[in-house]
Amino acid sequence: MAGPGDPRRLCRLVQEGRLRALQGELRTDGGCPGPAGDTLLHCAARHGRLDVLAYLVEAWGLDIEAANRDYKRPLHEAASMGHGDCVRYLLGRGAAVDCLKKADWTPLMMACTRKNLEVIQDLVERGANPLLKNKDGWNSFHIASREGDPLILQYLLTVCPDAWKTESKIRRTPLHTAAMHGCLEAVKVLLERCHYERDCRDNCGVTPFMDAIQCGHVHVARLLLEKHEIE
Repeated sequence: MAGPGDPRRLCRLVQEGRLRALQGELRTDGGCPGPAGDTLLHCAARHGRLDVLAYLVEAWGLDIEAANRDYKRPLHEAASMGHGDCVRYLLGRGAAVDCLKKADWTPLMMACTRKNLEVIQDLVERGANPLLKNKDGWNSFHIASREGDPLILQYLLTVCPDAWKTESKIRRTPLHTAAMHGCLEAVKVLLERCHYERDCRDNCGVTPFMDAIQCGHVHVARLLLEKHEIE
């Protein structure tokens, strides 16, 4: 069993939000990194423990830009889990809004994997760039299209009207992605507000309609077909 001061025990105390117990067991330097290179700040941000996060930063001076083995910062962790209060705290303390983790993912990209518009707004309002691409050529709009929340797509198009003009490294568009994942409401937004070519094709010659058919998304395929007939 992990004893007092052991990194595993300290991380568990953070996860459980047991600030008083944590204060009693911390030794020096705010605790040692865990097996994945996570600091206690990573753990606090991941689990949305704002009081613990603030204590570690303000009482122990832990580095808010510390990176784990995947180069994730605490801001990545908070954004990816949709913890808006932790995101705002870290940004208020000067965290780099477009820091990169492995595969060149930004906190905004991580936030777009969750249907949490408030966190996305907080990041964009603090300067996050929706046009940055990860190693596969996906920007934040592309990622949001995969998740399919129409309100998030509409917001990103409002603050960055050209966000839809993007292709992955294999020439897949956000429309391909939304169609493949059966995101009907997202496809509606993309067809209404963006200007995709009638039969945009990826490197394999696949169109969004083909994606929808292949994946069994009949309603999406019907919508794409109707759009083609109108044009």
